[in-house]
Order: sequence, then C-alpha cells, then structure tokens
Amino acid sequence: MLANSLGIYVHIPFCRAKCSYCAFVSAVCDRSLQQSYVAALCGEITAAGGDFSVPVDTVFFGGGTPTVLETTELSAILQGLRAAFPVAANAEISLEANPGTVDRNSLQILRQAGFNRLSLGVQSFDDTVLAGIGRIHRAEDAEKAISDARAAGFENISLDLMYGLPLQSVSGWKITLDRAVALGPDHISAYGLKLEEGTPLEAAVTSGQVALPSEEDEESMYDFLNVFLPSQGYARYEISNYATPGRECRHNLKYWNYEIYRGFGVAAHSFDGVDRFANTDDLSTYVKSLTGGMSCEGFRETLDLPTAMAEYVFLSLRTSRGLSGTNFSRRFGREFVEYYEEPIARLVRLGLLMQETDSWRLTERGMKLGNQAFAEFLP
Repeated sequence: MLANSLGIYVHIPFCRAKCSYCAFVSAVCDRSLQQSYVAALCGEITAAGGDFSVPVDTVFFGGGTPTVLETTELSAILQGLRAAFPVAANAEISLEANPGTVDRNSLQILRQAGFNRLSLGVQSFDDTVLAGIGRIHRAEDAEKAISDARAAGFENISLDLMYGLPLQSVSGWKITLDRAVALGPDHISAYGLKLEEGTPLEAAVTSGQVALPSEEDEESMYDFLNVFLPSQGYARYEISNYATPGRECRHNLKYWNYEIYRGFGVAAHSFDGVDRFANTDDLSTYVKSLTGGMSCEGFRETLDLPTAMAEYVFLSLRTSRGLSGTNFSRRFGREFVEYYEEPIARLVRLGLLMQETDSWRLTERGMKLGNQAFAEFLP
C-alpha cells in the first residue's frame, strides 16, 4: 500500500508500581535492565531506519510509564529516531507520563528534547479510588503535573480518565470530570474499566473481595460523560476520545484510519498495509535477541481480504466521522453497501448505524453498543 506518512510507536515497559487493572506488557524493573533495554531499543530503531522513506509525522512513546526512564534516556531514544527516520518538522511527538514521575525541571528537559504532546495518566481525581487501583499518585499530584507541564512549554496536553472503577460513584465521576475540565487540558481520553484476565483486580472482583459499580451506575457515568464533555468544548471524535478543535491525537487517528505505523520495543505492533507483525512480548527475550544480533519478532501475519475489510470497517466506525463508501471502494475494490448489505440492514434496523450521503457512522446508541455493531462485520 502506498503511503505518504508513517507513525512510530515506542514502547517503554517500565513502571514504579503495577496498577491492579493493567494487562499491558510492563513491569517494575531494576536500573540495569532498564539501561539494557534502552540500548536494545536504540539498536532496533537504528537497524530499521532504512525500511521506510516516507516522512514520520507522528511519534508516540507509550508504556508502561515512559517517564520512569531518565530524561537523558528518553531524549537519546528520540534523537535516535530522528537520526534513523525522516521525522517531519511539524511531527506530533507524544509522551505518556504519570503524575509523580515528572516535575517542572524534567518536563522542561523533555520539551526541549522535542516532545510536544504530553498524555498524563490521571484516571481519577478521587484519592480513595486512586489508592484502590494501585496508582502511585494523588489528585493534587495530577494538578501539579499539569501546571508544571504548561510552565515547561507543553501546549498540547491530554488526560486519561477511567470510569466503572472500584469505590467510584456517579457523583464522584462527575467531580472528576469537573476537576479535569477546570484544568484546561486540550484532549481527554475516557475509558470504561475492562476487567482483564489475569490481573489482580480481575482476581479480586471474581473472588468477591472487590465490588465494581453496578451496570446502571456505569451506564450513568457513560451517559454523563457524553453530555458533559461536549458541553465544555470537547468534541467526541472517537468512541473514547474528546478534543478541543485541532487537538485530536494525530497518532491514534492513524490506527483508526487504517494507516501504516511501525512499533519499536517489547510487544510493539506494526502494520505496513499488508502484513501485521509484532515483537516478542517477553522482556528478557527482547533484550537478549537484539543484543545478540537476532530478530526480536514474535508474530507476523498477512491479512486476507475479508479480515482486512472488517478491520477497516470497525476501526472507521469507531470515529465520529465514520466510514466513507468511496474510500472503502477505492481501497478494496468492493462496494461497502453491497458487500455488507445484510449487516448494514440489521444495524440500521436496530438503530445502531446511519447513513449520511456517502458516509456511514454509528448512532449515539451504536457508540454505546459498539462491540455489538462491530461483530456484524466479522468474517
């Protein structure tokens, strides 16, 4: 597939403490392993530099908590990317961070290194809720981190929030949203808790040690979220993401627009338009493989046409813009309304899907029942 730009994801798998709900590839590790990992990661980036010639217009450092690393290490990784790839002058360069792992000085260094978008994992402004899920920070730490980031020159700040958490009430969720908006972030991601198999929280809920909000309360949180944030100037542009004008996450839009991206680091995924591949999800294997000059790839598949079309459909339908029939036809040589005639008819009948000229998008009810809608398109 021809592409005129590339997104790059860099995975930093370290945390100061593992949150009880987290199923991402991350761990609490000593400095020696962190240093070995940074060296391996920089080597992987350098070796792949010749694979793409198109400009890199988005970079996203995620985790884990990238800011567990030293600022010099994060700066060196970004410098290595710039040396290996043609990173555009106006590239969006995002860095995930948790309150309690950054201060004004470290943020100034990172801003000067070239990071221009900060994504803060706040989750809640209720200290009791934060403690219950194993977060290392308090609400006041989040407020300070945002203030420090603005002072350090970050003009594009995103907050991650979660609802449906243990000890969280509908009124508490409303307070969290109030406090979040009062801080003036440019972007807010708000996710409903998903109990991931094998996490401490899943085990605690299954055993009855921890209770979650009722389905009715979680639905009330969702409903309030999708009235309140738009009323405060945050337009919903994807199922779980809201932004002020022009502050949509350009990197994440690449995923939803089915564009190409390259991932570096343990468990990092890539997509070149035809093949989907990923690095090993074992941290030790990743470091040893790259240190020994071997491939760290752990998975690769070539997508068949039905799978590729289905992925394109439900990723497009995650966005408020929806799916363009013309773009679908141009990409796959099939007519969307003909190939998916029966699923479309069912979803329209259920009030989950609607047509606007050449485009199809989920209704508000469809956004709420997204998984049900997406399942209709699976091969």
